[in-house]
Amino acid sequence: MTEYAILCEKASAAKNFASALGGTSGEFEGHTYRIVHSHGHLLEFVDPKDQVPAEKATQYRSWKLEHLPWQINDFSWEKRPIMAKNPRTGRKKSTKSDLAEIKKSVADCESLVIATDVDPSGEGELLAWEIINAIKWQKPVKRLYFADEEARSIQSGFREIKPITSQMQDGDYLKSDARSKWDFLSMQLTRIATTVTKQAGYPVKVVREGRLKSLMVRHVYEQLMAIKNYKRKPFYEVKFQDNAEHVFVRRFKDEEEAAKWRHEKQADAKQELEQYHESAITNVKTVRRHSAPPKLLDLSNLASILAPKGYSAKEVLSTYQKMYEAKIVSYPRTDDSKISMAQFYQLLPLVPKIAAVVDVDQRLLTHRKPRFTHVTNGSVDHGANRPGEKVPSSLSSLARYGKSGPAIYSVVAKNYLAMLGEDYEFDHTTAELKDYPAFKTAFNIPVALNYKLIFDSSRQISDTDEEQGAAKQQLGKTASPFIFEGANKKPVKPTMKWLMNYLQHHNIGTGATRVSTLSQITAGTTALMKERRGALSMTDTGTISAILTEGTIISSTNATKRLMTLMDQVGAFKLEPTELLTTATQTVNHDLPIMVANAEKLKTNLGDPEKLVKHYPKKAKTGGQTASGKEVNFNQVWGGHHFSEQEVADLLAGKEIQFQIKTKRGKDMAVHGKLAEQTYRGHKFWGFKPADDVFQKRPKNRRKAR
Repeated sequence: MTEYAILCEKASAAKNFASALGGTSGEFEGHTYRIVHSHGHLLEFVDPKDQVPAEKATQYRSWKLEHLPWQINDFSWEKRPIMAKNPRTGRKKSTKSDLAEIKKSVADCESLVIATDVDPSGEGELLAWEIINAIKWQKPVKRLYFADEEARSIQSGFREIKPITSQMQDGDYLKSDARSKWDFLSMQLTRIATTVTKQAGYPVKVVREGRLKSLMVRHVYEQLMAIKNYKRKPFYEVKFQDNAEHVFVRRFKDEEEAAKWRHEKQADAKQELEQYHESAITNVKTVRRHSAPPKLLDLSNLASILAPKGYSAKEVLSTYQKMYEAKIVSYPRTDDSKISMAQFYQLLPLVPKIAAVVDVDQRLLTHRKPRFTHVTNGSVDHGANRPGEKVPSSLSSLARYGKSGPAIYSVVAKNYLAMLGEDYEFDHTTAELKDYPAFKTAFNIPVALNYKLIFDSSRQISDTDEEQGAAKQQLGKTASPFIFEGANKKPVKPTMKWLMNYLQHHNIGTGATRVSTLSQITAGTTALMKERRGALSMTDTGTISAILTEGTIISSTNATKRLMTLMDQVGAFKLEPTELLTTATQTVNHDLPIMVANAEKLKTNLGDPEKLVKHYPKKAKTGGQTASGKEVNFNQVWGGHHFSEQEVADLLAGKEIQFQIKTKRGKDMAVHGKLAEQTYRGHKFWGFKPADDVFQKRPKNRRKAR
């Protein structure tokens, strides 16, 4: 009998485990094992109507608001194998066969070892226990923890496999299970939003709501409204300037104090100006300062840097995951901001190779001791994002993982290498006016760029340069008064960086969670926002969502933070999962009447619902009776060619016709074919079908010709 059945999350992980342990089955340090793997989640909750007693099924099927909120005690929380539909063929495939294969493979094993991803959300634990329950495993369950899929980490984890007393004693599972159930219950908010929107006459498929997506959408919408409603209010303020263009100003502790010295009328500022005269500059102090390298990036910061280059959140997330599986970068869903001492010394010998790949001068990498700002003596789960132990031969070779591959590695590697550079050095100078000491100036002059020559975070992720155009000249001897015209600050445009920084500031979600959620709500026909080169804007559906969620719990920053704290408490056995789920009911009770009331604001903000209806031009149709006597209709235009009456008659008679079209590149192309019944995405239709040889020489033009 085999001692351990090691359950990995996906095929790529199983491959790395096999490489680390010596095969898909065998013996490692006195323990026999067999590796099996899932394909991500294999089970999902059944529909709400199938979760409840039969007599209540109609109520839970309904989207009528009178049937909300749901009663949590009605739910069985039943799950079923996922039925996935191939979008191209229309065929469905169940994960039932995957479960059967796992069950068969582990039948003769003594213990099942969970070796799914160890992520902050506990998702890997939930995925594993779903499978364990589905295959009705009754033997012991253990856990293998690993920092990444490097052989060293896997082998270390194997040596320290830990027993799990029971499913209900696995905190990571409890946390993730409670979160998944809470998210399932939040489906009620989607039903509310969609129902009230349709009742208001707006043509929507579905208005998705959720604990993080609603917050994101509402926050971006509020910023766009702040920009739209911004009105420039000029003010006039007295300042001083020397002949080296250094400006001396009063420092204000708050807006109330600033208002005392910022005049609405220029005439008032001129009157104040008359009180001042040219003054000598005094109390000049210059101090040499140091600035440490920037912290290691999480996935949301990385995506924010790459977004302006044209890489979407979805692209970065997908490509990074593939690069992780190839051991080129570290684990993506980490919540760590530092790396361990061991991880630091593991990568140190690879620094020359990494630097060569990203074209960093190795003479800059002289700080070879761990920095307390980046490296910890304590324990970390995975460590912050960094290069992996497999160094690519070149940046261009990484394009195989996705178009953003080279850019991802360049940023991650340079950010990591920056901590091996010396501190940035600059002279910080301060001064004030002899006759008016309240007027002060301060500026920095770079002395040694050091790590900034490797990776300058201020230029990577800031809207303005860190130095803000600091003058390079020395101070003058005197400064003269002048009137400065300013204005109230205009709200910045919402960008991915702006949104991610907000969520990070409030400690909402991990870097990967933020990126994956943004990816979900900016894709597909039900997208709530658009993202283009990092800039965020609203779709009509997103605007509807934002209007409906004004004043709700589901879009509240503080409420979201509180909810995530409660989820952590469930994982730490400080809160019963059932108590967490009651907050879902409380949220629905609170938000339902607010969303109903907010629906009345839709017309004021969006205008007539008819304006949102997309009217597509109808394709010209023709038809008649085929030679077999069947009545058919088909498009009268194909590839830009309009069939003549004679061509229609020939097609109906089963004859082959010939004609010329122009491709999208403007080239002439000869086409011949017949009328035929065809299938597209599972649907049958009649139409012109070109002969098989038409596109043999031009395989890429077939789609374009249509």
